[in-house]
Amino acid sequence: FTLLELLVALSIFGLLATLSYSGLSAVMQQQSQTEIAADRLSELQKLYLIMQRDIEQVVLRPIRDEYGDVQPPLVGGENFELTRAGWRNPAGRQRSNLQRVGYAIEEQQLVRYSWVVLDRAQDSEPLVQLLTEAVEQIQIRYLGVDNEWKEQWPDAQTVADPTIAPSPLPRVVEVTVEHEMYGPIVWLFQLPQ
Repeated sequence: FTLLELLVALSIFGLLATLSYSGLSAVMQQQSQTEIAADRLSELQKLYLIMQRDIEQVVLRPIRDEYGDVQPPLVGGENFELTRAGWRNPAGRQRSNLQRVGYAIEEQQLVRYSWVVLDRAQDSEPLVQLLTEAVEQIQIRYLGVDNEWKEQWPDAQTVADPTIAPSPLPRVVEVTVEHEMYGPIVWLFQLPQ
């Protein structure tokens, strides 16, 4: 090989290495973006399954809060809480299979609260589970037995007028999650009647 042939071969090799590096860099960047999107989608799927299990297993069991006041089985408005069945007990502890759970947004994080006991004492602290960080807001509506959507449950008219018999549970709960990547996502959960 002459020096000229060697320089031509090295320059061709350098050009191919530069092209392949830029292609590899683009593939690696696309892979990281895909992993981020897959993680966000996985979080949403997990959130949906947890909310579905909680809402669709609601039971007609009112509770007493920290102050001794009776709270209905499902309370929705600024706070969303409900009593659900199906709390697994693999350790066989002496406790109920019912559980009180609630959802709230704290600093753009959707969290789930669960209490170990239904009728709480003043020192009852909830267990906090972070569900997702990418939620900007959550809106919940309730379809009553009169086929009217209500923004809170029990609705304000029923609470204000004691002559109206409140229906214990709505027929459907609509949850709208405002996600920073996917926009508004609407889920409908049918409650047991």
